[in-house]
Amino acid sequence: MGQPNFWDNQERAQQIIQQLKPLNDLLKPAEDLEAVKGDLEVLAELAEEDAQLEAELEGELASFEQRLGDFELRAMLSGPYDSGNAFLSIQAGTGGTEACDWAQMLMRMYIRWAERHGYTAELVDELRNEEAGIRSATLRIVGDYAYGYLQGETGVHRLVRISPFDANARRQTSFAAVDVLPDTDVDIQIEIRDVDIEKQTFSAGGPGGQHQNKTQSGVRLIHLPTGVRGESRTERSQHKNYDNALKLLKARLYAIEQRKIQAEVDKKYDEKGEVSWGNQIRNYVLQPYTLVSDRRTGVETPQAQNVLDGDIDDFLQAYLRHKTEQEHKK
Repeated sequence: MGQPNFWDNQERAQQIIQQLKPLNDLLKPAEDLEAVKGDLEVLAELAEEDAQLEAELEGELASFEQRLGDFELRAMLSGPYDSGNAFLSIQAGTGGTEACDWAQMLMRMYIRWAERHGYTAELVDELRNEEAGIRSATLRIVGDYAYGYLQGETGVHRLVRISPFDANARRQTSFAAVDVLPDTDVDIQIEIRDVDIEKQTFSAGGPGGQHQNKTQSGVRLIHLPTGVRGESRTERSQHKNYDNALKLLKARLYAIEQRKIQAEVDKKYDEKGEVSWGNQIRNYVLQPYTLVSDRRTGVETPQAQNVLDGDIDDFLQAYLRHKTEQEHKK
C-alpha cells in the first residue's frame, strides 16, 4: 500500500478535530464550574457568620444550578456529529392540502427555533403544493450543536385542528414526517460508486407563473441499490445543487447504516429502533383545546402557539435526557 497523500491526512485531521470538539467544549466550562464551586464554599462559610450574606448566597446558588444544568445538557451531546450542523427534512403525510399546510407550519417552527438560537436555516430543497403548503422541504440548520439538539425530532408529528380548508369547519388530523441528519464540514465516509448513482435534472421553479425557472438547474440523485434520494433545487447553479444533493444523499445513507446498527442493539432490549410512519412522537392539538405532548418523554404544554413559534427547547432537552437514561440502562 502506498503512503497516504496530503489530502488524506488533512481529511483525517479534520475528522479528529470534529470528534474532539464536544470534549473540548466541556473542558473549559468544567474548569469554570469547579472555580465557582470553590467560591460558593467560601461564601457559604462567610454566610454562617454574617446573615446578611444569605441573600447573595441564594442568588449565586441559583446561578450555579442553571450553569450546572446547561453543562449537564451539553455533556449529553457527545456523539461524533452532535456538535455540527443538521439537515432537517419534512414530508407531508396523506391528507392533501391539509397535510401540506401542516408540513409548512412545522418548517416555520424549526426556522423560528433556529432564529431564537442565532442559527441559520438555509432552504436546500422545497416542493410546494399547488393550493397551499409544501409537499416536502429540506432545511440546513447551521450552528454549533444544531444536530445534537435536533436529533430527537426525527419521527412523525401529528396535528389536530379545525381545518381552514373545510367549508364545514370539521376537525381534521394531519401527519408529517421529520427526519434529521448530520451535516459536517468533513465528508461522511460513505462509499458511493458512480455507477450506482442516477442523476436527474429538472426545472427548479415553483408550480408555475412568473417564478418558474426554465433552466434545468434542479438536481435529483438516486442511489440505485437502495432507492435513497438526495434533491436540491434552491440554487441557481446546477453545480451547487449537485453538491447539495450529494451531501444530503450521503447523510441519508449514513443514517440508514447507523439505524441498522441501532436496530441490532435494540432487538436485545425488546425495543423498536426504526421510526415508522404510524409511530408519531408528538401530538399538537389546537381544537377543542390546546396541548402539545411528547409521547416518548411525557413532556407537555398547553402553550401550543408558543411551540409553533419555535419554543421547543423543553421537548429537545427532555428527549436528550431520556436518550441518555436509556443508554445508561443498556
